[in-house]
Amino acid sequence: MSESVCALVTGSSRGIGRGVAIELAKSGYDVMVNYAGNQAAAEETRDAIQTLGRRAEIIQGNVAEEDDRRRMVDETIERFGRIDLLVNNAGVAPRVRADLLDMTMESFRYVMDTNLTGPFFLTQYASRRMLELRESGVIGVARIVFVTSISAHTASINRGEYCLSKAGLSMAVKLFADRLARENIFVYEIQPGVIATDMTSGVKEKYDKLIAEGLTPQPRWGVPEDVGKAVSAIALGYFDFSTGSAIEVGGGFGVRRL
Repeated sequence: MSESVCALVTGSSRGIGRGVAIELAKSGYDVMVNYAGNQAAAEETRDAIQTLGRRAEIIQGNVAEEDDRRRMVDETIERFGRIDLLVNNAGVAPRVRADLLDMTMESFRYVMDTNLTGPFFLTQYASRRMLELRESGVIGVARIVFVTSISAHTASINRGEYCLSKAGLSMAVKLFADRLARENIFVYEIQPGVIATDMTSGVKEKYDKLIAEGLTPQPRWGVPEDVGKAVSAIALGYFDFSTGSAIEVGGGFGVRRL
């Protein structure tokens, strides 16, 4: 890329977020690496990006907290001078996988605050700042990516709060895409399938069996780099006439088969 561009990637200390951050660095982006609690992991991501010759800094912040959301965006702009891409990746699973009829209000709120409310209002604030940067000529086209899940449209009755949060994010993509298109801020959804991360390590045996039995046409687990490559394609402008689109990264999970 001819000029420095900057991405803020939430929850990028490990897992899918780290994969996204590293692939963006390979595509020429400087990256603000966000973490909620694991500073050591965030430093590993930062070091990996710097090894690729791109600038990276880390910032602690919980997307569920309003002050943290604003600070993450403001400090990204302060440190890098701009923000060209926001990747809403940070998310949590329920602490306990409970039957739908046993889901607690506490669990519902915990998941929704981080997975839906936080990214929605982070995007609202980041959009305002992006508009300011565009109006002042600092940035040109800006882009926003929401990392949702195949759970946005696939029911799992022992983690209903997670499915609801991702379905809500899927609509948030459409809303922001509609609102921001004329402002040259384009918005996208990435729907990861079964991806090998810390979050899925506890159900590895279950998904090993399902994949072996044909859950997906491509008979393997996904890896964070698969998601990162999809985000990078968006970041490089290859889908600039596709705002509002959802891209599944799930080995063909969504293909209807007989």
